[in-house]
Amino acid sequence: MNPPLMTPATHIRLARPSLDLRAAQHFYTAGLNLSVLYHHDSVGEEASLLMLGVRGAAWHLELTHLATHPLLPTLTEDDLLVLYLGRPVEPSVLQHLTQCGGTRVPALNPYWDRYGVTIQDPDGYRLVLCHREWTI
Repeated sequence: MNPPLMTPATHIRLARPSLDLRAAQHFYTAGLNLSVLYHHDSVGEEASLLMLGVRGAAWHLELTHLATHPLLPTLTEDDLLVLYLGRPVEPSVLQHLTQCGGTRVPALNPYWDRYGVTIQDPDGYRLVLCHREWTI
């Protein structure tokens, strides 16, 4: 039998295009307190890229931008990055995320309004700060 393809230690990269890496970096680092794990500015045809996350975690968020061929993010209202915080979100956190370039928006699925708060980042991607804990 083959070993499992995925394990709890499998590293995950969520990659997506950004129209403004500086705005996205400010939102996620100043607003959400993620660290810049790697940053590379574009030279010629090469893509600029920004990797954000929590140091030592088995995941990171990668944002890319190609100046000669920028990709418009093709997101929907139900493309979500959900963070299970296990506690209510303080109003000051929401205010801070807004000051860092986010916009509070209603969720497409009412579940997320019942159990969290949805913030749209500078590129239009939606981040849900969920009150619940992940228990599965």
